[in-house]
Amino acid sequence: MKNKLTLAAIAALAMAMASVAGAEEALPIPGYPAARDLPGAPNSPDPNVEYKVVFDLVVEDENLDDPYPMLRPLAIYVNTLAKFGVPRENRKIAVVLHQGSGTIALKDEAFGRFHDGHDNPNKEMIRLLHDAGVSFHVCGQGVLARELDPEKDILPEIQVDYWALTTLVELQRQGYVKIGG
Repeated sequence: MKNKLTLAAIAALAMAMASVAGAEEALPIPGYPAARDLPGAPNSPDPNVEYKVVFDLVVEDENLDDPYPMLRPLAIYVNTLAKFGVPRENRKIAVVLHQGSGTIALKDEAFGRFHDGHDNPNKEMIRLLHDAGVSFHVCGQGVLARELDPEKDILPEIQVDYWALTTLVELQRQGYVKIGG
């Protein structure tokens, strides 16, 4: 009888772990969780709301071994919205890269020119976020100042805009809430 209870407990634990793993696999950005549950908490995402958020990233990242520090919370945010049932078409999330963060928009060869030959540790995370519907914008004035070729040097997931300032103003005019900067 004791062995049957132990087996039942192990089976229940395995099923619970499988359902958690399955839930994370169903999230738009694989390998990243959603925020942890806090039942009844006010200001939880509403699946009937259109979320328009622009993340203004300006800080240079000195750690060339890991992705830019704000990309992980951004992935968790996207996954949290999805977990709460916010459909992709209501998750309008943009990232504006300028000043120190502008180099995370670069392909490996160009990134290496600015960072002692290192490959860009952000490219996979940017691809995952982009595939999940996040739009990326890099400051065109910064691209020009760094003498970069938008076609050759910028990751394909990233749009080169005229100027980060005009992008931020335009997105906020369209109702986006600005985070960071």
